Amino acid sequence: MLGNYLIGLREGLEASLVVVILIAYLVKSDRRQFLPRIWAGIAIAIAVSLGFGALLTFGPRGLTFEAQEGLGGTLSVIAVGFVTWMVFWMARHARGLSSELRGKVDVAAAAGGASLALVAMLAVGREGLETALFLWAATQAASGTNGSEVGPLLGALLGILTAVAMGFAFYKGVLQINLSKFFTWTGAILIVVAAGVLGYGVHDLQESGVLPGLNSLAFDVSKQIPPSSWLGTFLKGIFNFTPNTTWLQAIAWVAYIVPTLTLFLGRIRRKPPVPQPTPAKSAAAAR
Repeated sequence: MLGNYLIGLREGLEASLVVVILIAYLVKSDRRQFLPRIWAGIAIAIAVSLGFGALLTFGPRGLTFEAQEGLGGTLSVIAVGFVTWMVFWMARHARGLSSELRGKVDVAAAAGGASLALVAMLAVGREGLETALFLWAATQAASGTNGSEVGPLLGALLGILTAVAMGFAFYKGVLQINLSKFFTWTGAILIVVAAGVLGYGVHDLQESGVLPGLNSLAFDVSKQIPPSSWLGTFLKGIFNFTPNTTWLQAIAWVAYIVPTLTLFLGRIRRKPPVPQPTPAKSAAAAR
């Protein structure tokens, strides 16, 4: 639940900031008449993201066990790729995100109102689809031990609601945080979570027969850390740790987290984060 809360918070806040930037810029530039089109694009993006999440959840249920495991493992690996790209993209482009979106709004407004709806739909939809895919993969991994998806889904929902509340507070000028530090810390956490999702995806592919080595265990501490114990549940929920880990899972986990986390932290050290004004300041100026 905590792991998915952090995912929902991080991904939801990115989408919320995009919405805040779009709305604040239209208000500041005295183009409030275009706001309904922005909201229409956002609504379409949310609907598409929810539909994609429902398709991921209910679509594979008519498949055989092997096919379900193979599809789930493949989508988990894809989700890890997307979230890794997103973490590095945000680290590289976060400072110019506001000006980039403002430029797109100007071009779209000149082209016509429908173009503004498209800009909002694409900007929010990209975040929404990535969030739906990664939350689905993380939920499958976190619920693999006891089969319950309620906790992970509730955590994700609370994270998204917190992000929406923070976005609203930014717009009203009530809340100001150092976004550079926030995205740095949550980016590192997401890389750790993604490593666990990758390991779970590899195990799914082993169960489906796509990858070998299902019975070749690197370690088995099921007796020392039972999956149903509080420690097993904690490690599973935060790190997607499995007490009986195969060699291929362990190799994939190490091969991903060591270079990825090293590159991410190295990029942060090379470019020390400079406190940036939050979108709340733009919104305040608009009023």
